[in-house]
Amino acid sequence: MRLLITGTAGFIGFHLARRLLADGHDVLGIDGLTPYYDVELKIDRHNLLEQFPRFKKHIFMLEEMPVLLRAARDFEPQAVIHLAAQAGVRYSVENPRAYVESNLVGTFNILELARELKVQHLLLASTSSVYGGNESMPFRETDRTAFPVSLYAATKGASELLSHSYSHLWNIPTTAFRFFTVYGPWGRPDMALFRFVEAMLKGEAIEVYNGGAMGRDFTYVDDLVEAVVRLLVAPPARGEPVSADSLSPIAPWRVINIGRGEPVQLMDFIGEIERALGVQARFDFRPMQAGDVVQTFADGSLLETLTGYKPATPISVGVSAFCDWYRNYYGVPVQ
Repeated sequence: MRLLITGTAGFIGFHLARRLLADGHDVLGIDGLTPYYDVELKIDRHNLLEQFPRFKKHIFMLEEMPVLLRAARDFEPQAVIHLAAQAGVRYSVENPRAYVESNLVGTFNILELARELKVQHLLLASTSSVYGGNESMPFRETDRTAFPVSLYAATKGASELLSHSYSHLWNIPTTAFRFFTVYGPWGRPDMALFRFVEAMLKGEAIEVYNGGAMGRDFTYVDDLVEAVVRLLVAPPARGEPVSADSLSPIAPWRVINIGRGEPVQLMDFIGEIERALGVQARFDFRPMQAGDVVQTFADGSLLETLTGYKPATPISVGVSAFCDWYRNYYGVPVQ
């Protein structure tokens, strides 16, 4: 299968592209290599993908529509997996324009591409952040998402709505998936696990918000990749709903949670890092951050109904795998 994947130098895009290449697919990767975090880490991810002869990359921003269309027309993808975005809840308070340009304009261009090339399936990444301050747990795909608490969440929710309109107007089978706190090797330096490990190995205090009274539905990256691979070959069709479905009544469009379905309290998560590193954390407790939420919790029943799959990697396994990767990548010896 010929697959166009945006964000292949990113954390999730890299893992997904590597899996699909290993499965024998042709992958065209597009990434802007933005300096939001260490570009060398992104380059190293791409270097690993380039070991596969079926991988081809382009480096440009999705806002560059003529360049995007030219690359896509040459490749003729059968499916598009749109992962590229400006990520981060807290950074959206500091630099909102980056989110509008990347997440809205970039996504619009991908939708135009999918329309022109008549792809068999469009898959795009959303986020659990769209649930905002929803206090009804677990989060279900059919819950209201009209009250985002961050600009990041607002742009992702808007991307879902844009994709639905395109799906309806041009009959594009579309799956939007909401990720729940993905972590694992090659993760982003701005995410909690990376920051905690880095600080603890340096003997520095870690910043912990809301007094540590927070919970996250941590999802190991390999589990997420498995879910997306299974969804790739299960495009939605009009009028074929399943139990507790989010399938649109007027379009071949569906939104799906991808989460482990077992929230972990932040202090317990830090305890797993301490065990994996053999280092005791020091704490710098801080108030709740603007745009953040206290807890996330995925209802994964729709994913399981559609694919027969449920993410299940234990936190202890995933955290240990990340810590091993970090030590190896940055040359930090075990003490």
